[in-house]
Amino acid sequence: MIRFSKYIWFYFIISSLVLIPGMVALARFGLRPAIDFTGGTLLELQFKTDIAQPTVEAAARNAGLALVSVQKTRTGTIIARMKPETNEKIDAFGAGLASISSQSAEVVRNETVGPILGKELLMKTVAAAAVAILAILLYVAYAFKNIKFGVSAVAALIHDLLVVLGSFALLGHFLNVEVDTLFVTAFLTTMSFSVHDTIVVFDRIREMLKRGERLPFESLCDRALTETIGRSLTNSLTIIFMLLALVLLGGSTTQWFAVALLIGTVSGTYSSDFVATPLLILWEKWEKRKKNF
Repeated sequence: MIRFSKYIWFYFIISSLVLIPGMVALARFGLRPAIDFTGGTLLELQFKTDIAQPTVEAAARNAGLALVSVQKTRTGTIIARMKPETNEKIDAFGAGLASISSQSAEVVRNETVGPILGKELLMKTVAAAAVAILAILLYVAYAFKNIKFGVSAVAALIHDLLVVLGSFALLGHFLNVEVDTLFVTAFLTTMSFSVHDTIVVFDRIREMLKRGERLPFESLCDRALTETIGRSLTNSLTIIFMLLALVLLGGSTTQWFAVALLIGTVSGTYSSDFVATPLLILWEKWEKRKKNF
């Protein structure tokens, strides 16, 4: 049996080294919202022959457009996403593109997403996260017949969400990475993965308590972690390898989505064993100390 409980404060120091820079960046710089939140223009163009992406970007620069991304679809069209722009600039972009490429562009789609949609999406995301956290807290507390398990699981979950948010605040400041609807998906997915591993460890602790094993509570937790950590690592590594492949070999449109999932997966694997369980041990010690006074 590995004595994990001997190094509780070391685990919290590791978490602090990750969380504090991210929280400072989040408070100072915030996240960089994509057009999904700020509003913008989506332009889909059809050409008779293939056109290179640098050509599209050069035409956008000449027209004074702030392109967010350029994507080639399977049907051969070009999708350009940009900040809110006037029709005059968009027309100048089309004319410049036709001039550079020596072929006219057919506008397949020209959509404007207003900022109201972004606010609605943000409010729904916050509401969904709050409902999910409350539901997880109540369910875990009910399933384990102890509020301590529920609060510890939710604390680990919040730890993982803050790691993801802080990481993207830093990435946004230094690499200009923007958050979009795919980031929201990764954010909510992180919540489910975080609790999944925590429940496995807590369930083993509950089994030992039911059997009435005569061991100190922290020794029970050490034994539960020793018995489950191999399974947790194996499960997490299969996901991490897949996400690494997506980050390194996937397309640019899904790259940061995969990065968000990868950060959430690594943090979720860590927090289940080294945040949730230590919090449970510290709470148990605090209750015993309180009874002795």
